[in-house]
Formats: sequence, structure tokens, C-alpha cells
Amino acid sequence: MPGRLTVIGLGPGCADLLAPMALASLVRAGAVVGYDRYMTLVDPALLHGKTLFSSPMKKEMERTAKAVEFALAGLDTVVVSSGDSGVYGMAGLVLEYLEREGLLDKIELEIVPGIPALCAAAALLGAPLMHDFASISLSDLLTPLPTIMKRVRCAVEGDFVIALYNPKSRKRDSYLGQALAIAAEHRGADTPLGFVRNAYRPDQEVRVATLGACNPEWADMLTIVIIGNSASRLAGDKILTPRGYYEKYG
Repeated sequence: MPGRLTVIGLGPGCADLLAPMALASLVRAGAVVGYDRYMTLVDPALLHGKTLFSSPMKKEMERTAKAVEFALAGLDTVVVSSGDSGVYGMAGLVLEYLEREGLLDKIELEIVPGIPALCAAAALLGAPLMHDFASISLSDLLTPLPTIMKRVRCAVEGDFVIALYNPKSRKRDSYLGQALAIAAEHRGADTPLGFVRNAYRPDQEVRVATLGACNPEWADMLTIVIIGNSASRLAGDKILTPRGYYEKYG
């Protein structure tokens, strides 16, 4: 009989922010599969005695196939993602793999939510996501750059708060600058902007700045960048995007 296949989000990587349901999935698992960097975020005690498989970036298909193999062999199997597995994580790929292989009715699939990176970053910055926002990844590994920048432009023109994932890497060090330049076409230089690197991890870094006084060099692949909308402002050292309560009821 196949084991259950569970896809979990680890949250930001801090044990205190691991969802209880995700923790329970790890405890009962017979096998755990994940990107090698994310596997290091799991308490080693939770992995002890289990069948483990990890692999580097760009091996997502391999990890998915291995997880399905373990589940078909009867092991309750957990696939780990950082943040929330349904936000740029493994949930979609696992579901698509089961669909394409005709296994949706043969393996029980459970997707367990986690705290997304943009929510962890927002909490450290204050309250920047109190109104409508857009989440955009600047990685062009799976999405063409023109499509990415079109989405940035549409979000800016729509006056969304914007959370940028994967803002920079060695091979694409100009994309964040391009996105900020698009934002500057429609928003003032005093628009608040936050950089959060490794939220809730030991080497956490938080920077609050403005669109006119920020440096794309502050970001790397482990950074979330949040750009305020036209109503966002600095409240002390925090970013506030008002929901509109004072205008409505104050």
C-alpha cells in the first residue's frame, strides 16, 4: 500500500515558526526529501532514522520522482520547501507530476501550509502588506525576463505594494535595478522600501530605506525586497501601508 505524500513549508527556517501540522508530518515520516540547503533547516533529530534524499538546485524533478518512488514503496514521505510550499515551492510540481504520471488516485497527497517568506519579511519591516500587494519572482530560470518586467510594470501602475523574490544572483545582477527603475517611474523617491535577508535566521539582516536612497547591492538570492505603494510611509523605523481605517472611521 502506498504511503502518504506530504509537501510542507518550513516557514522562514526558525524552529519556532514551523507550523505544528508540518512538524507532525516530519515526526511521522519514513522518508524526507528536499533541496540540500533546506534540509539543513530541519532539526536533525526529526531526520534521525529516516530515509533521506537531498539534491542541489535545478534538480526539482529528480527530487519529486524520488519522493513518489518512496511513497509508492509504502513510506510516508515528506517533501520540504522553505516558506510555504505553494508559494514558489514544491507543491505545484509534485501535484503536476502525479497528474502527468496518472497517480492522483493512487497516492494520497497532502499539502501543508507554512509561513511564506514575504510574510516573515513583512513582519520584520512593520506592516507593509496591509493593502493589496503583488508577489513577483525576478528569477528568469523558468519565466522569461520580458514577462517578469511586464508584471513588475503592471503591479507598479496598479499601485500594488510589491514583494520581490529572488531579486539577485551572480548571473543576473541587474534585474533588481531594472525593477526599481520601473517603480521610480510611477512612485516618489520617498516611497518606503525594505530589504530582508534570511528572516528569522541567525544571520538575519533588515534594512529600511526609500526608493530614492536604496542600493540594489543590498540584495542577494536570500533577500525579499518589499516596495511600498503610493500610500505607504515610514512610521519610525517601520514601514506602514495604511488600510484606510482612519479615513473611514477616524
